[in-house]
Amino acid sequence: MAEARRRLRSSTVVLGGMGVVAAALTSCGSDPDRRCVDRDSYDSVYGYKVVADKNCKSSTSGSSAAGKGGRTTTRKTDAAWYYDADVSHGRADSGTFSKSEAVDRGGFGCSGSGSGGG
Repeated sequence: MAEARRRLRSSTVVLGGMGVVAAALTSCGSDPDRRCVDRDSYDSVYGYKVVADKNCKSSTSGSSAAGKGGRTTTRKTDAAWYYDADVSHGRADSGTFSKSEAVDRGGFGCSGSGSGGG
């Protein structure tokens, strides 16, 4: 009976250890968290305004708005992906526009010294 318990415990440890290794390997390969932001909307206290993801499909996209006299005008949005940001109240701050830098910051088990973004 004692031998069966010991075997069960050791297999549990092995399976648990494999889960930790799998989590470490997959966290490095995954994409960092990203938000589409308007680069022209930066505020030193609140950060960048988060906009719809569709704005980041192309480098510069236009959003239309009704102008004077009912004419439609196009306002260019300088939208870009902003990685690993702190997001609050529709604003993103303390992130980076560089995907490779965001990946280098690393998660659990990733190598890299990590650096601040901005």
